[in-house]
Amino acid sequence: MQNRKLVIGYIGNGKSTNRYHLPFVLNRPDTILVKMIYQRNLAKQDWARIAGVEYTDDLEKILHDPEIDVLVVTTATAAHYLLAKKVLEAGKNCVVEKPFATSAEEAADLFQLAREKGVMVQCYQNRRFDSDFLTAQKVLASGKLGELFEVNMNYDYYRAYVPEGAEGFRKEDAFLYTHACHTVDQVLSWFGKPLEVRSDVRQLLGQGRMNDYFDLDLFYEGFKVSVKSSYFRAKSRPSFELYGRRGCFVKETEDRQEADLKKFYLPAGHPDFGLDLPEHYGTSIYYDEAGNYHEEKVPSEKGDYARYYDALYETLIHGAAPLVTEDETMEQMRILAEAGKVLR
Repeated sequence: MQNRKLVIGYIGNGKSTNRYHLPFVLNRPDTILVKMIYQRNLAKQDWARIAGVEYTDDLEKILHDPEIDVLVVTTATAAHYLLAKKVLEAGKNCVVEKPFATSAEEAADLFQLAREKGVMVQCYQNRRFDSDFLTAQKVLASGKLGELFEVNMNYDYYRAYVPEGAEGFRKEDAFLYTHACHTVDQVLSWFGKPLEVRSDVRQLLGQGRMNDYFDLDLFYEGFKVSVKSSYFRAKSRPSFELYGRRGCFVKETEDRQEADLKKFYLPAGHPDFGLDLPEHYGTSIYYDEAGNYHEEKVPSEKGDYARYYDALYETLIHGAAPLVTEDETMEQMRILAEAGKVLR
């Protein structure tokens, strides 16, 4: 089993599979093989077919293919739980796109079933490999800012047409679930379980409309992390702000992988994919131990969502610990569920 390829199948053939998964796994041909993709309606061809990959509308076929090591569920959120349950009941390892489920109870049920079947289920947390997040981690680890007091993480849009065009509310489509699942996971992977969480979650256009705003404060011993996002920010707030006893770090712009993907500028064959230019670098301002003032640009770390799959390969082929733990996913689900109680 050592050093063989990890064989993957996908349940779902929409934007998630084709934009946020395939461009990265196909860039790992030495370690990963995509064998099959399930699509409910094969006549619908919004995305180009991948050479060498089998496409099927037979769910049972992909569930029971003996060569497939892991199935990745990339469908609409409402279907995550039932499809992941089918994967686990078939004795297959399973990766589930964000948001993992629509409730903490569903998530707990999936983890329990995976234990009973002796397989793995894990949430696809590719945003742990965002450039801005990795750069902020690097700055904090340098110690130049001294004792940490505050972290602000912002994920803003100005897309007024989205909430204005949404005439109803569905919990599984809430902005809180579909976007805070990125940033809350980043916080948990960085600092662990918070001591306390306070939230301000809104439907800016009124009840019964889209959830288009959230502001979550996660409290830790000695510092606070704020996770904020809105659809009505004509000017985005900085992606990351770190404030410490001796200084601060501000990164105005977010990771560029998604922007490149939207232009179909893919990682394969493009070594500059997702890379920040110098004008995108964050700024660190701090006083050293002698009291000298420093202000410097911080070259951005390279983001690469394929690193999620590198970790998955190590887990399923070499027995490494999972990148995203059950405790992290359950804590995230509990935080989102509690914050979302106000939505109607």
